[in-house]
Amino acid sequence: MVDVVREPMLLLLVGAALLYVTLGDAIEATVLGAWVVAMVAMNVVQERRTEEALVALRRLTSPHARVLRDGEVVTVPSAEVVRGDTLLIEEGDRVPADARLVDGSNVVADESLLTGESVPVRKVAGEEGERTPGGEDQPWLWSGTLVVGGRGRAEVLATGTRTEIGRIGSSLAELESAATPLQREVRGMVRWFALLGFGACLFLVGGLGLTRGDWFEALLAGIALAMSAIPEEFPVVMTIFYAFGARRMAARKVLTRRMAAVEGLGATTVLATDKTGTLTENRMTVARLVAGGVEHRVGEEPLPEAVHGVVEHGILASPTNPHDPMEVAFRRLGESHLSGTEHLHATWKPVRDYPLSPEMLAVAHVWQAPSGDDYAVAVKGAVEAIVDLCHLSEEAAAPILAAARAMSEQGLRVLAVGRATFPHEPLPADQHAFPFTYVGLAGLQDPVRPKVPAAIAACRRAGIRVIMVTGDAPGTARAIGAEAGLGTDVDVATGAELAALDDEALRERLRTVSIVARAVPEHKLRIVRGLQSLGGVVGMTGDGVNDAPALRAADIGIAMGGRGTDVAREAAAMVVTDDDFASIVAGVEEGRRIYANLRRSTGFILAVHVPAVGLSVAPVFFGWPLVLLPFHVAFLELIIDPACSIAFEVEPPPKDLMEVGPRDPKASLFSGRMVLASTLHGAAVLAVAALAFAWALPFGEEAARGVGFASVVAGNVGLIRAHRGRAPGFNPVALGLSAAAVGLALVILFVPVVGRFFEIAPPPVWIAAAGMGGSFAAAVLAGVIFPVGRTPTKRG
Repeated sequence: MVDVVREPMLLLLVGAALLYVTLGDAIEATVLGAWVVAMVAMNVVQERRTEEALVALRRLTSPHARVLRDGEVVTVPSAEVVRGDTLLIEEGDRVPADARLVDGSNVVADESLLTGESVPVRKVAGEEGERTPGGEDQPWLWSGTLVVGGRGRAEVLATGTRTEIGRIGSSLAELESAATPLQREVRGMVRWFALLGFGACLFLVGGLGLTRGDWFEALLAGIALAMSAIPEEFPVVMTIFYAFGARRMAARKVLTRRMAAVEGLGATTVLATDKTGTLTENRMTVARLVAGGVEHRVGEEPLPEAVHGVVEHGILASPTNPHDPMEVAFRRLGESHLSGTEHLHATWKPVRDYPLSPEMLAVAHVWQAPSGDDYAVAVKGAVEAIVDLCHLSEEAAAPILAAARAMSEQGLRVLAVGRATFPHEPLPADQHAFPFTYVGLAGLQDPVRPKVPAAIAACRRAGIRVIMVTGDAPGTARAIGAEAGLGTDVDVATGAELAALDDEALRERLRTVSIVARAVPEHKLRIVRGLQSLGGVVGMTGDGVNDAPALRAADIGIAMGGRGTDVAREAAAMVVTDDDFASIVAGVEEGRRIYANLRRSTGFILAVHVPAVGLSVAPVFFGWPLVLLPFHVAFLELIIDPACSIAFEVEPPPKDLMEVGPRDPKASLFSGRMVLASTLHGAAVLAVAALAFAWALPFGEEAARGVGFASVVAGNVGLIRAHRGRAPGFNPVALGLSAAAVGLALVILFVPVVGRFFEIAPPPVWIAAAGMGGSFAAAVLAGVIFPVGRTPTKRG
């Protein structure tokens, strides 16, 4: 909370509000006070994000667990599981703690939340093995993972923050959400403006007080100068731009958890994306079937008769209600393509199953048909295992193995299927005793989302580099990358390879890598930091627990909302609600639009402060009466605030916004060219307004003040036009605001009863027209002669 109240922007708003209280302007002070409350609330919410992420981690664990205590099976809340407990696990359970499998049958676990690999892994009882998630035939079970097959007993080794998930949560808590470069830059500019305004205010009060002896007038002039110089619009404008931008992005299925991420996404130069559930659908599907000399790519069209047996016996080689993703894929394909045929057997009764084992990488199921004399047996598994079970000769096996290798090289997970019949007699203890006949091959994959290739192509046109980070093997990752649109001839590195490099070597390696395979959470976090060290603005997408630290460390963390975990959503800055990678591209476009309009707005803010400050200081140098009083400046704020916060915010984006690279991360919002051009724009208005004031002085102080005031109002309207630049389309907000400002200025100028409240008297019409017209023309002409220019870009 202390850090919140130390925010420079917040202190500036508090200071401005106190100035308005001093002036007795309760309305303006109340508005600024409301902004103070809003900014404090938003910062406090951000401070709670780590705590919420850790709470979400706890929610991932199973609500209850079955443990063996004092010889009895009891059900306890997951949080009450302690080290040394004996867990009883079975298919469908979520593991409540890190544990070691003591004994079990056909235990298979889905560890995709930790590894990003959608294919479940086998578990075997034991005490040895590499203690990392994702390994086959290991005894280790991990908190938060899902048991998708088998049952067994396991000894609890770690709970809470000592588990693998807890360790990820700890690293997540250690990370800080840094301010975006634009936030840091605006804070610096606000400090500079505040110091400059304070110094100028002291100079003006002292100068007028000492030279004229009228300290009350000097104080009024100082307050007017302070109001003119303090750029209270910067924090307000940024908040409004982000809020409006977030609302538009929400309509495009992207929710913003951190307002500054709206702008940051538009500046992203590198997008590091998880594969599973982000580029892919996170569900296994049967993509290829090979049987009887026919190779069929599965789609909407009917399946050829030759491959029906592969699907039929793939389903029969699975339990009735499968949890394993590959078995679910077989059943889904059968229901969609073979419904109503003789190849589905809803009335058959299961008799026995032969589970997968390290010695036999195949699973067989025995069935009894209602009217059959013999048992029907179906088997599926590794191609080599099925070839062995079918007792195929080398000559017969060669084309099968060659086809399987070709499918594997294309990123498919290949299973072979066999069938057999067996008479009604005691079933054998081993699958080898069945007279299996080879049926065919099935290639499964986690398919790429349909819109991903187009989205990646759009990123490439926009100058955004896309890197896929996955737990898959290099060959599978390369195939998925090619299908997603990353290209066929790309640089692929492994997580272990990158982990072995020091920081300098890692940076050099990351310059060319497009795919990182066999990555674990620690690798992803280091990859993000390595990319950041190259000077890039890094966006990271993901949906699993394994992505959370990298999502938090990235400049812009983007979580998948539909399939994503609570942990990922709490750690990310933005959430894509429809899990569509293409929505990220829409977010990039919106972010770029916001920055382009923010640049227009900040240039306008700089420009409009020049004539206000100049006319406040002018009396010291020229011996004039006060040109602008505090309530004149307050009226000008009625133009400045809506113009820079609303009129510029609704500007439509340039047509080529997504055809150029992202803005250079090193390029300043307040670039030298922009500051100089904006200053010259304001100086042009100042020069004409000062001349008009001097010209009108013979007609009286109040008449001259009216001309100067009206000239500045007209000049501000001209600055709106100048800073719109070549913006396409029609901006009704800017036009309406301009008409209202000029109309009110004319009322104040020529309606005596109103002008009296502003200490203004009606001047000669021709002087007022010349001053207002000249100021407007000077602003527009200065914008043409000294354009602000486009944002510098840089390819990712």
